[in-house]
Amino acid sequence: MPLPDLSHLACPGREFDVRVTPRAAREALTQEAGRITVRVTVVPENGKANAAVRRLLARSLGVPKSRLTLLRGETSRHKLFRLD
Repeated sequence: MPLPDLSHLACPGREFDVRVTPRAAREALTQEAGRITVRVTVVPENGKANAAVRRLLARSLGVPKSRLTLLRGETSRHKLFRLD
């Protein structure tokens, strides 16, 4: 399944409320009601799932992953990212 184009949301300073599902069968990203849901296939150990979420979100936004900062939720399924 191709990632949705969220480039219209790529404004500096914008924050993204993200719900993460690790160990999913396949990677996916959906947006509904202001929340972005990301499914990643990696396990939530040593920041692997956070890195995969950052990679998918950056690709969907059309920005480098270095511009996304994790503000809250490093060990939680609910995360808050900011686009710098």
